Amino acid sequence: MSTSEQSAPDREPTSWKEYPFLLIKGFLMGSADIVPGVSGGTMALIVGIYSRLIHAIKSFDGRFFGRLLRLKFTQALEGVQWKFLVMLLSGMAGAILFFTKVVPLQVYMFTDPELVYGLFFGLIVGSIYILAKALDHFSWSTILMILVGTAIGFWVVTLVPTDTPESPLFIFLSGSLAICAMILPGISGSYILLILRKYDYILSQIGKLGTAETTAGLLVLLPFGIGAVVGLALFSRLLSWLLDRYETKTLAVLIGFLIGSLYVIWPYQHRTFTQIITHRRVVDYDHPQAQSLRNSPPDKNQPEFQKLGEIVNGKGQESTARKVELLTVKQKLIKSRPFIPYVTVKDSGIDDFSDGIWGMIIGLFMVVGLDYVRSKK
Repeated sequence: MSTSEQSAPDREPTSWKEYPFLLIKGFLMGSADIVPGVSGGTMALIVGIYSRLIHAIKSFDGRFFGRLLRLKFTQALEGVQWKFLVMLLSGMAGAILFFTKVVPLQVYMFTDPELVYGLFFGLIVGSIYILAKALDHFSWSTILMILVGTAIGFWVVTLVPTDTPESPLFIFLSGSLAICAMILPGISGSYILLILRKYDYILSQIGKLGTAETTAGLLVLLPFGIGAVVGLALFSRLLSWLLDRYETKTLAVLIGFLIGSLYVIWPYQHRTFTQIITHRRVVDYDHPQAQSLRNSPPDKNQPEFQKLGEIVNGKGQESTARKVELLTVKQKLIKSRPFIPYVTVKDSGIDDFSDGIWGMIIGLFMVVGLDYVRSKK
């Protein structure tokens, strides 16, 4: 890379002309965070702002917080790249709202997984080629770093979840590792929490907020949040140091992470989900929602649905005196096993097969547009 390109991560945006492109890039990062197995770091690397993002996070150092504590707000903001991060975070927030409220991407991941995963598979494959082509030089050491990154990425995404403790120290460690994964290409933070068996635990603590158990939830989320802040601060500095001194080798390892992650992004998978109860409330047996669920079983081919639990007061009582649990259930992917349609699984449906192919083709074509956005300063 040229000297100007190497200094780009440390530059603050200088004109309003750049802001729309930062919003678009943030939108793409937020879109990636919604899909299991894809991280915002993956998309940041694809659109060419990864190094700049790491340096921007690193700019929030001890000097910034010292000035903030002394109420020197103007001086504190002068030394950090807050405009860059605000634009990215705004785009990410917009993507999360768009793909949850307008176009429910998580629903389509259940109803049309081949199309959605095919889209991201094609996107990442095309991006691997573009990023590899952009490396300064392609030596044996670069190839070795790509292979190392591929092995590590594949190892992480194929780890089997195991039992872990719920002590504050381990919750702190879980927050640190999850946030590190979120800024690493090819590794999802939510997947790390799943490996650590803390995804449903943290989710349940978030569900306690605003209820009678708010204090108990906060006592768990506090060490998790502190761990995330500490992990982000330390890991961003490590990545910044590596990118400043060993840029080509570091990027080669990150490209390897992308290659290793393709295993879980392959559109044709036998997927296993676990059901996590995120909310539980007791209603009258004749409550309209309870009656509706008894008459029409819930559609379990959804990322989240409601179902009836146990009858609380016993079956022998009159329906007017009985109560029943109303459960909100979230489905989380815990295991996936790739297959090749018509080769390893011969009865795979032709509709599913074509959806995956079209998704990959669209993803590859999107790389052209993303590469154009990546070139914008």
